[in-house]
Amino acid sequence: MTATRMSRYLMACNGDSRKAMTLYRMNLRLSQEMFTIISCFEVALRNKIDQHFLSVLGKDWLQNSASAGGIFDNKTCRATQLNINEAINKLNNTYTHNKLVAALGFGFWRYMFAHQQFAATGRNLLRIFPAKPKTTIHIQYNHTYVFNLLASINDVRNRIAHHEPICFLPGKTVTNTNYARHNHLLILQLFNWMGINESQLLYGLDHIIALCDQIDGL
Repeated sequence: MTATRMSRYLMACNGDSRKAMTLYRMNLRLSQEMFTIISCFEVALRNKIDQHFLSVLGKDWLQNSASAGGIFDNKTCRATQLNINEAINKLNNTYTHNKLVAALGFGFWRYMFAHQQFAATGRNLLRIFPAKPKTTIHIQYNHTYVFNLLASINDVRNRIAHHEPICFLPGKTVTNTNYARHNHLLILQLFNWMGINESQLLYGLDHIIALCDQIDGL
């Protein structure tokens, strides 16, 4: 490991190199666990979205939506249309709807809750969250609210994918697991809103809180 990569861990551990290496390894374990949980969530979310639109928009709804004259064939949804068509082109002769669903990334599914895409698909996607709280005068539990929750989860996913640490206060050299804990809680919350028993789904996989406790106690 380069000195630059390890410097943040050393500063957080007051120059103790052995402790810094322990923290580095614990961050890797936490990242591994978190990425697994996010992967399970991503599959569950995209399947819920796909099942909903299969019933609302019909078979091959993705391909049809990105075709000429489809609901994403307009300047406000151009990026969504391009993402779908690029994925179809890559699949080429192996195309099936299910393969297309699997080929589209977390960011794509998140943008189904963006204003333009949410409107284009009929403003009914929040039905995939039957247990979502009702809007109050203080909090609007609308598509924008969900979009922002997914943005936070997408952020931690990207940090892990780019080998950035998730065991520090953002932008600081202070060991703190609140960032990981917060996003873990968001994922469990969204599982609950979708009516999915996250305890059964993640049985034997979710040790996030225990790992965070170990890091905070280091």
